[in-house]
Amino acid sequence: MIKDVIVNLSVTENGSVGNYAASVAAALQAHLTGVAFIYDPVVPPSVGRYNPAEVIETQRADNQAAAESAIKSFTVASSRAGISAEQLMLSASLNGAGDRFARMARRFDLAIVGQPEIGRMEWNIGETTLFESGRPTIMVPYIQKGPFKIDNVMICWDGSRAAARAVADAIPILGKSARVEIVIITNEPGKQYDIEGADIGQHLARHGLSVNVHRLPGGDIDVADALLSYAADSSADFMVMGGYGHSRLRKFILGGVIRSIFQSMTVPVLLSH
Repeated sequence: MIKDVIVNLSVTENGSVGNYAASVAAALQAHLTGVAFIYDPVVPPSVGRYNPAEVIETQRADNQAAAESAIKSFTVASSRAGISAEQLMLSASLNGAGDRFARMARRFDLAIVGQPEIGRMEWNIGETTLFESGRPTIMVPYIQKGPFKIDNVMICWDGSRAAARAVADAIPILGKSARVEIVIITNEPGKQYDIEGADIGQHLARHGLSVNVHRLPGGDIDVADALLSYAADSSADFMVMGGYGHSRLRKFILGGVIRSIFQSMTVPVLLSH
């Protein structure tokens, strides 16, 4: 069961992640904790010998105001959704926020973060949470406008450990969905080892889920493009997939498919590593 959810409240957008998280908590009847970071000032290179204190204080005030605005939007969203919720404002550096949020997420059932976007203040939080939290993570596209919707859930299955973990983590959500589709790109390694009678479709059917399995020839098309194309054609509103990659010396190295999904996602994606 998913009864305790944490969300990183972006301080650089209009509150859509917080709104989406509130709708998730309402659908799952879960408690929601919203976290907004007050980022430490980033001191620019100085033309002279010293950086003026006014620059640092202005940044500090702006970052405080941004976090307060995020909390205010979250409070309105959680109240509107009628959920049990709490808010936290924490100080952190740009590099340290991801680590702090990931450590916090270990004490929850589910983490929700915004799609990472290079150049934005919070670009590393999503990747850090995926790699370091040990919890399933819902990544919300920055183009997301609507609430949590699982009329048509698409599972990206390749038989891997990460995919198996994602499916297991998603079962509480899948049980509430109207339709589940399992999509397999058949030119991926390992597909020849699928065993009749022990496939993922039958496994989910034993959980009482009605599923359809689709095997798609990958051909020359990139796997991520094939998955996103199918998601669009089938009107999928939620995806589930394994979060591939690893962390070496705190530098995140994403698998090629996940990297492309991160860059081009059009619907929320539940990821597990």
